Parts: sequence; C-alpha cells; structure tokens
Amino acid sequence: MIQCSTCEHFHQGPDGEVSFACNPFHSIKEPDCLIKWQLIKLDTMVQGYQATLRMYERLAPLQERMFQHMEREIQEQEDAESWKYTEEDEEPDENEDDDPQLC
Repeated sequence: MIQCSTCEHFHQGPDGEVSFACNPFHSIKEPDCLIKWQLIKLDTMVQGYQATLRMYERLAPLQERMFQHMEREIQEQEDAESWKYTEEDEEPDENEDDDPQLC
C-alpha cells in the first residue's frame, strides 16, 4: 500500500498543514486511497458542523433577548388596544334569545 506522504497528490504546508489534491474520480491509485479521502471529507464536514454549533451558542443569548423584547412589545400593543373591547363584546349574552315576547 502506498503511504500518503510519498504520493504526488500529497502536499504539506510550512506550518505542517496537510492537504491532498486527490480526485476520487481520476487520481485514486489504490482502493485504500478512496477510504482515506472519505475520512478526510468526513472530518471536514464535522469541523464545519462544530463551527456552526459554536456560532449558534454565541447567538443563543441574543435570540432569547430578542424574543423577550418582541413578546413585551406584543403585550404592550394588546394592552394599548384593550380599551376598544369590552366584556360584552367578548361574551354574548345568552338570555336575550330565550325570552319570548308576547304580542
């Protein structure tokens, strides 16, 4: 089996960062190369997901404050418009229809 460090598609940067120029459709030399390529891509996806989670953790307190502010604004609007409605408008009187009128 070929070691990745001896492959021409292997590149190592000056800071030690490893990168591969493998193309799974054209430049795979051995079946194990495909498995390694899949592991590298899976690791990249996991790192991206973890970065997204860290960002959501930073945004969570801000979102909670926004929701509280919106709820307070909605409640204030409902309280401001409460003068328009009375209890009579909300609950119809059931006894009005039951009394027969004599002619």
